[in-house]
Amino acid sequence: MALYAIGDLHLGLSVEKPMDIFGEIWKDHTEKIKAGFSQLTDEDTVVLCGDSSWGISLEESLRDFQLLDSLPGQKILLKGNHDYWWETAAKMNAFFEKHRLTKLRLLHNNCSFYGPYALCGTRGWFRDEETADNAHNKKVLNREVMRLETSFKAAAGRPILCFLHYPPMYQGYTCPEILEMLQKYSVEACYYGHLHGPSHRKAIEGMHGGIDFSLVSADYLRFQLKKICE
Repeated sequence: MALYAIGDLHLGLSVEKPMDIFGEIWKDHTEKIKAGFSQLTDEDTVVLCGDSSWGISLEESLRDFQLLDSLPGQKILLKGNHDYWWETAAKMNAFFEKHRLTKLRLLHNNCSFYGPYALCGTRGWFRDEETADNAHNKKVLNREVMRLETSFKAAAGRPILCFLHYPPMYQGYTCPEILEMLQKYSVEACYYGHLHGPSHRKAIEGMHGGIDFSLVSADYLRFQLKKICE
């Protein structure tokens, strides 16, 4: 039994979205994903750090969910910026139940427990997404910070591992509000995705402010899941 993380699978079994236009590493990426998961058993748990499916609705993403459900391991999904299928937790859980997707659950205004750890997280926010509407951006950021704190509070005092889609920092960029929340709740490690291709070199990894940061975008990991702990 082990805990893993990976983000940005960008599955698209029901849409025409060839990923190899983003680089040779993405050629046949669905088969690479299957190979990466093949090392797991159903006793293992994988946190998927956003951008799991290109579908724009739950129905359009169903084949991607069915693939994820068929792969070894229990999967915990959080929202990415391209997860347009994302609905309320009630609607998503009902959809999973209707289609007998028994190995998928959500990380959204809650947390999951793995051994001694609380698995917490949310999508986060990213300055590159800003528009001229600063009021809107502030509202979105505040909402994500609130969701993150709700998740941390659900940890009930357990040591916290945090999972985000957007990086809370990289070279030349920080999101102070998210970083302050990580510090406030003494997060032990933070795993994030979103960065691809040339952006990988901007990633900040290792210990910073007492928190161990790791980039887990699928192309960065070459589609091999990052093992976190037994």
